[in-house]
Amino acid sequence: MGYVDLHSHVLPGLDDGVKSLAESLEVVGMLGQLGFDVICCTPHQKVGSWVPSSGDISKAHADVTAALDRAGIAVELRLGAENFWDELFLRRCQDGDVPAYTGELAFLVEVPPASTPPKLEEHFFRLRTRGQLPVLAHPERYHSLCRQQGRMEAIGRTAALVVDLGALDGAHGPRACESAQWLVKEGLAHACASDSHSAKDADAAGRGIEWLRKKVGEPQMRRMLEENPRRILQGELPD
Repeated sequence: MGYVDLHSHVLPGLDDGVKSLAESLEVVGMLGQLGFDVICCTPHQKVGSWVPSSGDISKAHADVTAALDRAGIAVELRLGAENFWDELFLRRCQDGDVPAYTGELAFLVEVPPASTPPKLEEHFFRLRTRGQLPVLAHPERYHSLCRQQGRMEAIGRTAALVVDLGALDGAHGPRACESAQWLVKEGLAHACASDSHSAKDADAAGRGIEWLRKKVGEPQMRRMLEENPRRILQGELPD
């Protein structure tokens, strides 16, 4: 088995990710060469920015999957969404229809970096009791949280924390790099993902994988890229 990417924007024309089918093939091909054989496509769901319909997402997924088959690129694309913590997300939480990963056992969410919701761990706990695992995207960007180790530990007991690979190598600036590396070294991060919007991001993901290999070793790297992401998709919070 290969790596599993829990966070990507490789379906064309849906958000700020790839823009064309050709670009999708390029980025997915690069991730495949890095060792990913499953990529979860997580287009943004954010009021005022991008809220692609389920029909548009399904069509883009079918188009890219067919093109991958024609090109002989052996990567499985699964569906999901990057849900922004806004009024749409909160309404969907109440209605029980938050867009989730294929299998409906876990869902990806991001929160506003400058105004993290109060009592976030309690919100996540309530969501988890409904039968789905919250997965927090790029926690290294929430700088106020990363200064509170106890709170990050509490959040990590209710939600899976998925660090961007590129952040580990400095692709998102020194502050995010420091936080990402801290989360991994302290054992707070459950997994890492590419968050690829472009070939540049896929390239940065490769450097992040090398950082993991050097700093935490091959076994832990594989846990964070292979074993733990598969468990998360099954609704399990890795130890």
